[in-house]
Amino acid sequence: MADFLNKWRDGLDRTRKVTFGRIASLLGVTEITNETWEDLEAALIQADLGLETTNLVLDSLKNQVRLHGLTRSDELQEVLRSELLSRLDAAPALKLDEHKPAVILLVGVNGSGKTTTAAKLGKQFLNSGKKTLLVAADTYRAAAVDQLQIWGERLGLPVIAGQQGGDPGAAAFDGIQAGIARGVDRIIVDTAGRLHTRFNLMEELKKVYRVAGKALEGAPHATWLVLDATTGQNAFQQAKIFKEAVNVTGIILAKLDSSARGGMAFAIQRELGIPILYAGLGEKPEDLQPFDRTAFVEGILNRN
Repeated sequence: MADFLNKWRDGLDRTRKVTFGRIASLLGVTEITNETWEDLEAALIQADLGLETTNLVLDSLKNQVRLHGLTRSDELQEVLRSELLSRLDAAPALKLDEHKPAVILLVGVNGSGKTTTAAKLGKQFLNSGKKTLLVAADTYRAAAVDQLQIWGERLGLPVIAGQQGGDPGAAAFDGIQAGIARGVDRIIVDTAGRLHTRFNLMEELKKVYRVAGKALEGAPHATWLVLDATTGQNAFQQAKIFKEAVNVTGIILAKLDSSARGGMAFAIQRELGIPILYAGLGEKPEDLQPFDRTAFVEGILNRN
């Protein structure tokens, strides 16, 4: 348990030091004043909670202060912890075992970390006894196919790759069909990075989504959006558009260990209602951790 919490604490080091660390210093033993609220508001916004979420958190804290007669700012620490916890959903059970094979579509913008995440997920599934196939459906970027194949060789995961420059929908179809023929438990389809502002690219992603259903009825069984946590509130805008395009069912926060903007997790939960399933806390496959809201909050607030 200690190792688990240390992994989260280490992975959230930048978010804690750069943004939420300010909050810890604010909540000392001084009296609660208007300046306390102003400083706390500035710190929460800097932490990328977003203006609306920040205002809701502050309103709730003020209500708690009035209700319980709190007078010192250090008394706000536990109230803030509880408030932040209440704004994150517990990661749901994935229910992938209800399907064989279970097809997972990974989507996201260029550079978000999809390909690396696909490999890490595949390794975790493999370690849990699930026969897993990776499908390289990013047919536009040769490096993406090569990268996934290198990961596959390193981790002992088979990879089906689409033809460079070919139809990504066809690559996804062929990969899913290959997975069915091989009797695998999991098929992870790594799609091409999309600029969420480019209509034609998003339409093509919708086609890949539809083609998956033609390759296997009911597929994809999960569509997970990989977000680069270092982009903060920009990631939130991406998530809105991808959700509308392909029915995103879960979010993976990649590169959380490299980000000082972990607070955007709260904005994503409030505005989109999409569960956060995994968080990237380092470079190794085992550093992709199932999202734990308690460990997340304790980590950013520097609590043991």
